[in-house]
Amino acid sequence: MQKFFSEDDVREVVRLARTQGATPLLNRRDLSSLGLYGADLAGVDFSGSDLGNANLGRTNLAGANLAGANLGNADLALADLTNANLTNANLFGANLRGARLNGANLSGAVLSEAVLSDADLTGADLSNAQFNQYTRWTIGFDATEAGAVFRL
Repeated sequence: MQKFFSEDDVREVVRLARTQGATPLLNRRDLSSLGLYGADLAGVDFSGSDLGNANLGRTNLAGANLAGANLGNADLALADLTNANLTNANLFGANLRGARLNGANLSGAVLSEAVLSDADLTGADLSNAQFNQYTRWTIGFDATEAGAVFRL
């Protein structure tokens, strides 16, 4: 995993890829604890990357590939994750309050202790996503009915 990527490095990789009409590739990178609040990261490939403790609040991650990524304790409050691929992602303790997750694939994701209050999960795939008693859902949302699995 490549280390020492700064916030500016991430924004520059995305900018350059988009000017060339390519998908920005930031997969398998150590991006932990970066501050990318409000960044436009739509469609970026972050698969297998470490984004633990990152500040991604209000970030546009629509259509991003976050499969297998570590987003443990990340701040994703009010982020746009519409149609994002979060298959098998680690979202342990992540703040997803008010996030847009409509159409997102969260199958197999770890949602234990995550905060999903007021998140839009319309059409999201939660099959085999794991949650525990500390996971916070929007009032009235039935995680088990949506396919998620309770695990201690």
